[in-house]
Amino acid sequence: MTRRAPLITLSLALLLLTVAPTGCMAPLFRGKVVEQQLDEIDPPGEPTTNFVSRYTHPYGLDYVQVQAVSLVTGLKGTGGDPPPTPQRAQLLEEMHRLNIERPNTVLAMPETALVLVRGFLRPGIQKGDRFDLEVRVPSKSETTSLRGGHMLSAYLTEMAVLGNSIRSGSTLAEAEGPVLVDPSAEGDDAGDTAVATRGRILGGGVALKSRPLGLVISHEHQSVRMAQAISKSINDRFHRYDQGRKVGVAKPKTDEFIELHIHPRYKDNITRFVKVVRSIAVSETSAMRTERLGRLEKQLLDPLTSAVAAIRLEAIGGERAIEILAAGLDSSDPEARFYSSEALAYLDDTRGADALIVAARDEPAFRVNALAALSAMDDVAAYEGLRSLLASKSAETRYGAFRSLWAMNAGDPMLRGERLGGQFDFHVLDVDGPPMIHTTRSFRPEIVLFGEGQQFQLPFVLDAGKDILVNGMTGDQIVVSRFAAGEESQKLTVGTDVDAVVRAIVQLGGGYPDVVQALQQANTDGALASRFCVDALPQTGREYSRQNHSSDGVESDADAEASDKYRVATPVPDLFSEQRQ
Repeated sequence: MTRRAPLITLSLALLLLTVAPTGCMAPLFRGKVVEQQLDEIDPPGEPTTNFVSRYTHPYGLDYVQVQAVSLVTGLKGTGGDPPPTPQRAQLLEEMHRLNIERPNTVLAMPETALVLVRGFLRPGIQKGDRFDLEVRVPSKSETTSLRGGHMLSAYLTEMAVLGNSIRSGSTLAEAEGPVLVDPSAEGDDAGDTAVATRGRILGGGVALKSRPLGLVISHEHQSVRMAQAISKSINDRFHRYDQGRKVGVAKPKTDEFIELHIHPRYKDNITRFVKVVRSIAVSETSAMRTERLGRLEKQLLDPLTSAVAAIRLEAIGGERAIEILAAGLDSSDPEARFYSSEALAYLDDTRGADALIVAARDEPAFRVNALAALSAMDDVAAYEGLRSLLASKSAETRYGAFRSLWAMNAGDPMLRGERLGGQFDFHVLDVDGPPMIHTTRSFRPEIVLFGEGQQFQLPFVLDAGKDILVNGMTGDQIVVSRFAAGEESQKLTVGTDVDAVVRAIVQLGGGYPDVVQALQQANTDGALASRFCVDALPQTGREYSRQNHSSDGVESDADAEASDKYRVATPVPDLFSEQRQ
């Protein structure tokens, strides 16, 4: 059986009983978080306005857990024969179905390991979209490490408890890829073994179906007329193009359900899209809207109501709402300026870009929302502003700006990079600022060098997986060697340039986990002159202090003792949400 043999397909009902969030593989998602966030920041509407939120509640904002059991191959003697469990029985059954010869012998090989795999389908995920996977060995497994392994293809299904039994649903995703194990798990003690027998496959899951998003009409308001009225009000504000034809984003399917198609501008902030939709007024007359715009103009300048007012102005759209938001940029209050600029960005008005750049650079509490808003714009000012942030001293600001630019246009020549070894994206950016190397443990396998010509500091010796050695003890050059059982040894000699060493590791058969291991070890051993960061994402949930708001670019939070701190009142964007990974 080859390393990339055809899929060992499985969905395992009893997996629900065995997959427990422990250690470094703590659960990444919680199904109700997004909906709770939406409700928590959704204040009651004005008594004279009937918002969509009065009649409906959102559908499809939960995270769906999908699971399977599969086989990891390519281990260097660290696998083991799995015990006689329901998981083994199901795996053997599938191997028999696929006509794999001597399946028990294959399972007993030290180069293989039975693993449990799970992932989470985010709200609004579309067919073909990728997501991260968690992989671990079952309890009582003989496997001591998954490092260097490659998980064979597996189909993932949703599990549900029906009565007293656990049932699996239809196949929702496919999974495969190299396992990324924490490079710090080096020893043989129990703690290191626990870490080494679990890992992640970045972007290894592929959705086979799109998840629907919609609005459920409350029982007391259900009628065909109401569904049509709500849909019309939404479609008056939002539209999309379907095969070149302009259509609305809302489609009444029944008298109790309205299907929503995500507007392209909100593809990385679905929760905000739903919030804006629920802030649309139903069957509002022109006179009523004019009166409400006058109230919102005043509320926008009050820090206690500015967040709500900005969302409602965004929901109205149109020239008058945009002009009110633009006037909010001149407010002396930083909250009014921020919420105005954020709403303008999602209305693709260039006037909000400068204020968002300042917020991303100087105010940590606003940073994540500001970066996401800039990425939603189709505007030169937003693009140039994000590029300027690539030279920031703050690691999370620099990488946040990179991810925002990638979301804006992944094909940008400055960002495009290369796909190395068919496994990960490698970007070398010609930017100012202190040299920095960034790697990821979530979202997608990726290495970004902020600044060209970054160098290793000799001497050193690094491991890049089990087979590759990076030797910096031979003068002013680095020898990258591959030693594998049954193979002729290979060597490449390169300079001290980080770019060259990364490429040499890949050329000798190393994958993303191997390169990350070498870089992380180099950082630990003091062999990197550059700053080394992993998942330096702008943090969500920071508190903003009205008394002590930051303006000096320092990345720390406000004083913990401030009496009037509060959390930013707009939804966490999916682009930087830990739940997305």
